[in-house]
Amino acid sequence: MDIVTQSLPAEARVMDRVVIRFAGDSGDGIQLAGDRFTAEAAAFGNDVATLPGFPAEIRAPAGTLAGVSSFQVQLADHDILTPGDNPDVLVAMNPAALKANIDDLAGDGVLIVNTDAFTRSALAKAGYPANPLGDGIPSRIKVYEVPMGKLTRSALEGAGVAKKDADRAKNMFALGLLCWMYHRPVDGVERFLRQKFAARPAVAEANVRVVRAGWNYGETTEVFVVRHQVGPARLSPGTYRQITGNKALAYGLIAAGRQAGLPVVLGSYPITPASDILHELAKHKNFAVTTIQAEDEIAGIGAALGASYGGALGVTTTSGPGIALKSETIGLAVMTELPLVIVDVQRCGPSTGMPTKTEQSDLLQVMFGRNGESPVPILAPATPAECFDIVMHAARIALTYRTPVVVLSDSYLANGAEPWRVPEPSELPDLSAGFAIEPNAPDGVFLPYLRDAVTLARAWAVPGTAGVEHRIGGLEKEDNTGDVSYDPGNHDRMVRLRQAKVDGITVPDVVVDDPYGTADVVVVGWGSTFGAIAAACRRLRHNGIPIAHVHLRHLNPFPDNLGLVLHAYRRVVVPELNLGQLAALLRGRYLLDAVAHTKVTGQPFTAAELENVFTEIARESI
Repeated sequence: MDIVTQSLPAEARVMDRVVIRFAGDSGDGIQLAGDRFTAEAAAFGNDVATLPGFPAEIRAPAGTLAGVSSFQVQLADHDILTPGDNPDVLVAMNPAALKANIDDLAGDGVLIVNTDAFTRSALAKAGYPANPLGDGIPSRIKVYEVPMGKLTRSALEGAGVAKKDADRAKNMFALGLLCWMYHRPVDGVERFLRQKFAARPAVAEANVRVVRAGWNYGETTEVFVVRHQVGPARLSPGTYRQITGNKALAYGLIAAGRQAGLPVVLGSYPITPASDILHELAKHKNFAVTTIQAEDEIAGIGAALGASYGGALGVTTTSGPGIALKSETIGLAVMTELPLVIVDVQRCGPSTGMPTKTEQSDLLQVMFGRNGESPVPILAPATPAECFDIVMHAARIALTYRTPVVVLSDSYLANGAEPWRVPEPSELPDLSAGFAIEPNAPDGVFLPYLRDAVTLARAWAVPGTAGVEHRIGGLEKEDNTGDVSYDPGNHDRMVRLRQAKVDGITVPDVVVDDPYGTADVVVVGWGSTFGAIAAACRRLRHNGIPIAHVHLRHLNPFPDNLGLVLHAYRRVVVPELNLGQLAALLRGRYLLDAVAHTKVTGQPFTAAELENVFTEIARESI
């Protein structure tokens, strides 16, 4: 089947940005369709940002609200910060998808529905007493009713594909139609499908035929009279690829191992939303990466810490529930003063919570959730692409200061995607740490807890190295010798040394985004709230309201200049996806009246909601 053209082309309308949301049952291939559309937009040169939405149930009943999966993407011809507040276009593959998402559609939005799915039983499962198409849809919305199931089966006639298998391909029809609507070629999609199904060429060709059928439907039908064009964005020169936060974390860990000259050993137990890091690292054994899928969270971090003791870069990945289980071994890493990178991809809690929904509720847990005085450095990336750099910084700190380090990502960053400029090898930092290979004290004695005068890091000696034999464990260590000690004065000294080591870690000064220098209000954020906060601040400035923005990547220790910066403003606002954890830390540390704006719905902030909050606070400060 070839791409065909019509004699009367649709009107081409130029746009600077558009937000599209695909929605359907969890078995409809929504994530695949959204991901491929995003990939084509990124390859074209658009700036993109995505927000996948997964049902919490592993296999919710088909056609129910609990089983709705969605994928939102914003593409633009300029720098963007979020996946968009509300979709301009909603593709609803069944009644449940329509009901779960219709209220989010923008005021003059476009709705494309798969009418074949609007059967009596499907409507009942979604809670519709009658078919909502027609009178049930607000008149402000432009509705396109497309029988995708019927058209997909028609495209596959003669291809030897069973009806049930043909119905599974309707996501590719929707993808082809959207590619036509937004002037995206389908060549890249076809290459992807042939590669993905290389072992089953008949399946690959069937999907290709359906993608082309979707394109042709848009091109030949008289229903769609407008096509939209979103031009490429101006990005800094370089090689770009689309990347998710979890994949960026995996690549950053690989790069850290290479730059340190160490093998990477990941000890991990699968847990949503962190499992993709384990999956990705398992593909790269050729880069001296070893992955251990342990029987539980405790075994995972135990293997990672043991690997660090043996001279590797030990890593463990998890989410909030796993951090709770790993806490004893994190304390052991603090006591033994060994490098360890701990990645916490946060999700809603407590307990099992909502596994597929995002939250920033683990900050106080990783800061204080261990027995005794047990300080650890904490870092948090702000964007999916930034996950690469942040985890490399975490490895640098772990190796330089001989300490466990926590990286706080979350579900929003883990699954979201954006363009990432692939760094040149020469741009990557040198993370070489060096091992103790000979005695470090007079008379040929090795003192495992003899510290570097600048970093306070102890010597790192690989077991089996002649002349540096030593023992470590969880009991308190005598200063310098590392022998077990119950002396009160020694315990006091060692507790203070471990705290001083973390407090003395060199981190960059915080950068203030305050272009006018006249703001009375500063917004302080951390982690994945960056995009929504920055976009809201842009809107306020566009409306003539000065506002400053500080975003923290280093949460322990704080940047040295943070207190001075915050005290320069009349009001400090802290938006968080928790009940005010960073705000509490800032109040306690700097004795300032930080205003917490909190949200715990499992959904990220939107720029619009923060714009309203910031505008109200800024006007109160005048």
